[in-house]
Amino acid sequence: MPNRLLVYLILSFISVHLVYGQAEMSGLVVEKTSGRPVEYVSVAVYRPADSVAVAGAITDSVGAFRITNLKPGQYMLKTFFIGYKPQTVGPIRLRHNEVVTVNTLLLEAVKNQLNEVVVTGQRSDLTVKADRQTYRAGQFQSAVGGTATDLLRNLPGITINAEGEVTQRGANGFLVLLNGKPVQANLGTLLNQLPANTIESIDVITTPSARYDPDGKAGIIAITTKAGADVGLSVLMNVQTGLPSLNAFDNARKPVRYGTDLTLSYRSARWDWTFSTAYLRNDIAGRREGDVNTAIGNRFTTFPSVGERSYDRYTFTNRLAVSYTPGKNDVWSGGLYYGYRTEDRIADLVYNNRTIDRTTGQLLSQLTYFNANLVRRRGQFFTANLDYTHTFPNKATLSAGVLYEYDFLDGFTRNLNVHRTDSRDTLQYTLTTTDRPIGNARANLDATWPLAGGKLEAGYQYRYQQDDGDYRFLEQDGNGAPLRVIDAFTGRVRVSNQIHSLYGQYGRKTKRWEYTAGLRVESAERQVVIRPQGQTFPLSLRNLFPSANVVFRPTDAWQFRLGYSRRVQRTSNLALNPLPEREHSETLEQGDPALLPEFVDLSELGFTRTIGRSTLQATVYHQNVQNIVNRVNNVFADTILNRIYTNAGRAQRYGLELATDLTITKRWKLYVGGTVYRSVISGQLNAARLFQNAVVFSNQAWVYSVNVNTSIQPSPSWIIQGNLNYLSQRITAQGEDSRFFQPNLSVRKSFRNNRLAVTMQWQNIGLGWLPTNEQRITTQGISMPGTSMPGRDFFTTTNYIQEKDILLVNVSYSLRQRSKPAKLPTNEFGEKEF
Repeated sequence: MPNRLLVYLILSFISVHLVYGQAEMSGLVVEKTSGRPVEYVSVAVYRPADSVAVAGAITDSVGAFRITNLKPGQYMLKTFFIGYKPQTVGPIRLRHNEVVTVNTLLLEAVKNQLNEVVVTGQRSDLTVKADRQTYRAGQFQSAVGGTATDLLRNLPGITINAEGEVTQRGANGFLVLLNGKPVQANLGTLLNQLPANTIESIDVITTPSARYDPDGKAGIIAITTKAGADVGLSVLMNVQTGLPSLNAFDNARKPVRYGTDLTLSYRSARWDWTFSTAYLRNDIAGRREGDVNTAIGNRFTTFPSVGERSYDRYTFTNRLAVSYTPGKNDVWSGGLYYGYRTEDRIADLVYNNRTIDRTTGQLLSQLTYFNANLVRRRGQFFTANLDYTHTFPNKATLSAGVLYEYDFLDGFTRNLNVHRTDSRDTLQYTLTTTDRPIGNARANLDATWPLAGGKLEAGYQYRYQQDDGDYRFLEQDGNGAPLRVIDAFTGRVRVSNQIHSLYGQYGRKTKRWEYTAGLRVESAERQVVIRPQGQTFPLSLRNLFPSANVVFRPTDAWQFRLGYSRRVQRTSNLALNPLPEREHSETLEQGDPALLPEFVDLSELGFTRTIGRSTLQATVYHQNVQNIVNRVNNVFADTILNRIYTNAGRAQRYGLELATDLTITKRWKLYVGGTVYRSVISGQLNAARLFQNAVVFSNQAWVYSVNVNTSIQPSPSWIIQGNLNYLSQRITAQGEDSRFFQPNLSVRKSFRNNRLAVTMQWQNIGLGWLPTNEQRITTQGISMPGTSMPGRDFFTTTNYIQEKDILLVNVSYSLRQRSKPAKLPTNEFGEKEF
C-alpha cells in the first residue's frame, strides 16, 4: 500500500507539473491609425534559435489573442494579416506557470497595396469554421447584378423553389444576420431587395449558440456586405441592364430589368462613414396552367385555368452607417435605413367551369370567364440604431444597443371575373385593401470576459412590436351593382409581441479542441385583438433554448464537429389574421390567431477534410419540428377553396449534407454541394373553427437537392462560370411539389487592374425544350366519414412556369475597395410582414 501511495504521489506531481508548469502569452492587436481592434489576425510564436513555429492563435472580435501550453523558454511573436505589415515582438522569455501580456500590437496598412497588386488566381469558395461555413460571394458570378437570392441558391442544402421560398435541409425558417445584426425580415423579401454586388460573404450557421436570437427553425444566414478604402474615400458602383425577353409568353406587358447600386465610404483615424443606395427593377414573366375540382355532396365541379402569372418588382434602399472611435477602448456606431418596395403579382387567367351531378352524370352548369387578378404590395421602412462597445484592459467587453423602427405596409388585391366573350359583363368583383402601420423597438446589453482560459458571455434583450392592421373586403355582384363592404371579412387586427430574454454561454479553444455551451431563457407574450368582433387571443410562453458545439481537430487537415441547438419559428402577423382575402378567383386565404410557434431541435455530426487547396465536408443531421405550420386547403364553395394557416402536427428530417470545393487545376475550380434527407410529416388538421372536421395524415419520402458551380479562368482577366441548382420532388401535408431546377452561365471580363468588370449572364437556360424554372404543386383533401361536413373533397394541380433564357449585362467599377465589411443597417421587422 505505501508503494502504491508513493507511485500515486509521484504521478500526481508529474501531472501537476505538466499542466501547471506551462506558460502562456496574450495580447491585443489594433490598427495603428484608428486604434480599433482587428479580428482574424494570425499570431505565431517562434523559437529564435531555428525560426520554427511552435504555436499560434487567431484574434477574436475584440482583437484579443491567447496562446497557452507553451514550454518555458525564449520566443519571438509575429503577426500575419493581408493588407498589413507583419509585426514582430521579442525575444520574450517565459518561465514556469508565467502568464505574459505583451504590449499592444499596432498593425500598419501596406501603402497603395490595392493599386499595385492584381490577383489572378481563384480563391476558395468554402471556409469551414467552428460554428459555421463561410462562402465567398464573389466566386458565384452568375449572381452578379442580381440579388442575394441568386447567391444563396448556390449553397449546399439551400433550395429556392418557384415561389421564392428558401429552405435549408427542408426547413423554411431562418434568423437573418446582416453585418452581425439580427434582422426579423422575411428571408425571401430581404434577399430580393439586397443587391448581390454589395455582398462580401454568406455564413450558414446550422446549430447556433445561445448568444444569438433563437428565431429561425432552420438556423442562421449571416450576410456580410462590402465596404470602401481603409483610409480615405472609396467608391463601389454597379450598373445592370437586361436584354429584351426571348420568351415572355405573349403577356400584355413585357418584363423590365435594370438596376444600379452605389457605395461611398470615407474613413479617417477616428471616423468611418459609409453610404449605400440601390435601385432595382427586377420583373419576371410567367404563365400558370392549373386544374381544380371540388365535390360537395353530389355536385362535382371542375374549373381548369390557363394564363399569365408574372411579377413586376421595384426596390429602392438607402443606408447610412457611422462609426466613431474616440480611443482604443471605445467604439460608438449608428445607422439609418430607408427602403421602399413595390411588388405587383399579375394573374390574368381564363377559367372553364363545369358542374355535373355525380350520381346521374347530368351537366348542371357550364361557364367560361376571364379572371383579371392583381395583388399589389407596397412597403416603406424606416430604421435607426445606436450601439456602444467598451473594451476593458483584461479584454473584457461591455456593449449596449437600441433600435427603433417604423414601417407602413399597404396594398390591395383586385379580383375581377368577366364573361369571356364580353369583358364589359362583370360577373363578380372583389377588392380587399390593407393598411398596416408597424412599430418596433429593441434594446440589448451584452458582456464578455476572459475566464479560465476561455470566454464567458452573458446578456439581456428586450423586444417589442405592435402591428395595427386595417383590412377591408368589398364585393360587387353583377354589372352596375355598388361595391358593398362585407362586414364578416372586414375589421382591424392588432398584434402585439413582447419578449424578454437572458442568455449565458462559455467557450474555450485550444490547439485541438474547441467547445461552446450556453442557455437562453425567454419570456414571450403575444396578444391578437380583432375588432369590431371583440375577440382576443392571448399567448404566454416561457422557454429554454440550450445549445452546444464541440470541435476536435486531430490534425490540421481534419476537423470533427458535434452540434445541438433548440430554435423557434415565430408566426408572422399575417398568418395570425383571420379576416379572409380573395387571393385568386379560386382562393380565399386567411390566418389563424391561435397559431402556436414552431419549435425545433437541430442536431448534427460532421467532418471536414482539407487536401491542399481543396475541401471536403460531410454532415449527418436530424431536425425535429413541433407545431409545424402549413398552408392547407378545404372547400369553401363550388369554385372557391379556403386556404388557411394551421398547426399541422410534427415533421422530422434525417439527412446527409455534402460539400466539396475542388481546385482541379490552377485555372479550373469545381464546387458541388447537396443534401439528401428522409422527410416525415404526420399529424392532424383539427382546426375545428376552420375545417369543421379532423383530417389525419402521415406522409414520408426521400428528398434531395444538388448545387453545382464550376469556373474556368482561361486568362487572368477572363472567367467563365456555369452552375446548376436542382431540387427533387417534395411532400407536403396535403400533397407534393414537383422537381425544380435552374441552369445558368456567365462570362466575366475585367479591365484596368480589375477595377472595371463587365459580366454577361444567361439565366434559367431552357434552350426551347428544358422544363427550367417551372414547378407543379399538387394538393388534395378527402373528407372523413362521420364528420360534421362530409362529402367535401377537392383536388388541385398547378404548374407555375416562369421566364427562361434571361440575358443580363452588368458593369462594375470599384475605387480603393477595402477588405473590411461596412456594418450597414437594414430593416428589422417590416420586411418580414411584406
